Amino acid sequence: MRTIEVFADVRCPFTHVGLRRLVARRDALGRDVVLRIRAWPLELVNQAPLDAELIAEEVDALRAQVAPELFGAFDPGRFPKTSLPALALTAGAYEIGAEVGERVGLALRWALFEEGRDIATPSVLLDIAQAAGMELPHHHDQDQVRADWAQGQQRGVIGSPHFFIGRHGYFCPTLDITRVDGQLRIADNRAVFEDFIDRALGVVT
Repeated sequence: MRTIEVFADVRCPFTHVGLRRLVARRDALGRDVVLRIRAWPLELVNQAPLDAELIAEEVDALRAQVAPELFGAFDPGRFPKTSLPALALTAGAYEIGAEVGERVGLALRWALFEEGRDIATPSVLLDIAQAAGMELPHHHDQDQVRADWAQGQQRGVIGSPHFFIGRHGYFCPTLDITRVDGQLRIADNRAVFEDFIDRALGVVT
């Protein structure tokens, strides 16, 4: 089975778009590929909490400009104050198996962006864990979150999401993101995305 690594924060809306598009193409082509979603905790990277208003602006821009099918029930009023418990749950899921880890990593993002749920809340985390057939992780799984962060620094991760396919690295390969006169402008980066997809799914090596 082929593995694609991605360093990402669970609260990053750009990651949600990238993962959904990659999984949709993988499933359509029937490729035997699994995602290894590693932690890139932006609250630790930036040494500051994520701003819910900024994330809401990014979500609005993504929905309006490139992804109208996503972010159907995002609620900035329920934006989680921290990503660490959700990232620890993902790390614990990968200890069980790659497919369980992928399922939990995607489910957490779906709960946040498509269901408007606060994924730092223990009851929400428990729902997602139990749906994957696991318990809530112990505290030591946050050690794996920090280990992923350290590994990402060593490997030159730029931000969330940063994909690795073998030695090839791709930072946010789905989108071009700029600010023009203070306004967020987002466009599909088709050429880079198609090259990324070809490599990710084994069309080229």
